[in-house]
Amino acid sequence: STNLTRIAKTHQPHSALVADILDLPHAPAAFDFAISIAVIHHLSTPTRRREAIASILETLKPAGKSSQADEAEGEGREEGGKALLYCWALEQEGSRRGWSEGDEQDVMVPWVMRGSKGMKGKGKGQKKKEGKEREEQVSSSQPTGQSEGAAEGGDKTFHRYYHLYRQGELEEDVRAAGGEVVEGGYEKDNWWAIAIPR
Repeated sequence: STNLTRIAKTHQPHSALVADILDLPHAPAAFDFAISIAVIHHLSTPTRRREAIASILETLKPAGKSSQADEAEGEGREEGGKALLYCWALEQEGSRRGWSEGDEQDVMVPWVMRGSKGMKGKGKGQKKKEGKEREEQVSSSQPTGQSEGAAEGGDKTFHRYYHLYRQGELEEDVRAAGGEVVEGGYEKDNWWAIAIPR
């Protein structure tokens, strides 16, 4: 998002930009490491999700070939770039969302954008409490309409598309995108994989 990019730009010497995951502006084979968190699961078709993974893999440096001299000295080939991919999991039985195997994998989840109305004069404690309430509402999988007061500076509720990855599906998509998974797992309602180009 533009706001996250603005925050990232304050940390030097990083450069940050907003880009289309299916049309990245980076040179091919340029990076040692790429991170994709909360991106791929917002694409609505398997083809687009696999294209996004392929797009990320294309930006990674390929593994170098070892020379005969390196092999003689016991050194292997140079390691190439890696990508860390995080996607929301279908298997979230322990979370407040409660999704599990057998549930729909394609869902719309409410996201609340706080308006400026009613924010004046509230102290830190009140803001923290409101933030917690917002987090709980955003994380609910129950559909909601626009909140009261949305027209004039009040809160607005938007529904965001999520594809919930079942166990093993992220690895399948990485392979279909021309990559190889070197490590993967489950953490806090997400499936993750470290992938390399083949």
